[in-house]
Amino acid sequence: MKIGLIGLPNSGKTTIFNALTRSKAEVTAYANTRGEPNLAAVEVIDERVTRLSELYRPKKTTYATIEFTDFAGLSEGSGKGDAFSGEAMGLIKRVDALALVVRNYPDSLMGALSPLQDMEQLDLEMLLSDLMIVEKRLERIAWFYQRGQKTDALLTEEKALLKISDHLNSNQPVRTLELNCEEEKAVRGFQFLTKKPLMVVLNSHESNFGRNENLLEEIEKKNGVIEFAGHFEMELSRLDDETEAQMFMEDMGIESSARDRLTRFAYSLLGYISFFTVGPDEVRAWTIRRGETAVEAAGAIHSDLSKGFIRAECFSYNDLIECGSEKGIREKGRFRLEGKNYVVQDRDILSIRFNL
Repeated sequence: MKIGLIGLPNSGKTTIFNALTRSKAEVTAYANTRGEPNLAAVEVIDERVTRLSELYRPKKTTYATIEFTDFAGLSEGSGKGDAFSGEAMGLIKRVDALALVVRNYPDSLMGALSPLQDMEQLDLEMLLSDLMIVEKRLERIAWFYQRGQKTDALLTEEKALLKISDHLNSNQPVRTLELNCEEEKAVRGFQFLTKKPLMVVLNSHESNFGRNENLLEEIEKKNGVIEFAGHFEMELSRLDDETEAQMFMEDMGIESSARDRLTRFAYSLLGYISFFTVGPDEVRAWTIRRGETAVEAAGAIHSDLSKGFIRAECFSYNDLIECGSEKGIREKGRFRLEGKNYVVQDRDILSIRFNL
């Protein structure tokens, strides 16, 4: 899973990035306004993987990972979508979801607090950026038509783009627009910003953390939201003494680390689940979207497994823990063979039979 952190300058994106990844990226007021994004991958610590590793004692244990990209502070732009132009746009397209970091603490450089207005500004920039892409492509399609190249594929693409244009002009993100399968396929390559799942990270000061119920409710009317005490949690992530860190978290009413909270939030919001592969060589967690099938899970492991899929040998993590071993699972009749249309469940343990 790849998550991109975006926001206005001095919204605390890099502070949140450091809290999530235990990195030490510079967080001064004007740091990295035009530089390269900060990148880090973190393991999704899953007690189920740990338990499976204890049972199988593999040569290697691999947890799922989340890759975080901290993009430079985006200009408020000129209301023309130019905050997402150039190289940043190309990088943002590659992420699976966007986390919009919104400032909720005093800042002498940025003036009064305006989290809702900041969100509206960046929402508008993303809408306009997508609209610019649509308009340019429609102009190109018209150019093809003038030269007699009116194919079925272009007609389908044009129909989808006109729907998207109307939707964006109504100030609605692409993610809320329903397209049929053909239309969806025709525009998949554009990677529209407002098509990507969006979560809001409310970055509060430790003095007002946990006291923003009304603001959180207002944000949640449009987007999923999670609150962090960014600077406090960045400092917390750098403590080597876990007992001391836990004590500070309890004082602030923080139930777990920033990384663990955002991981759970992202998995829930984006509809991700984990399945596992096990054996003497490796125990590994894999991430797929809820509702995906056994053949899609096979493809997550390797494209060859998807192409040559025959069956998935399957049992659940809970059954394994209850029965104590794969032998126990077979004796109790809980071992299954599933076909390519089987919908994989969270906690499933799979072994793919395939032939090329």
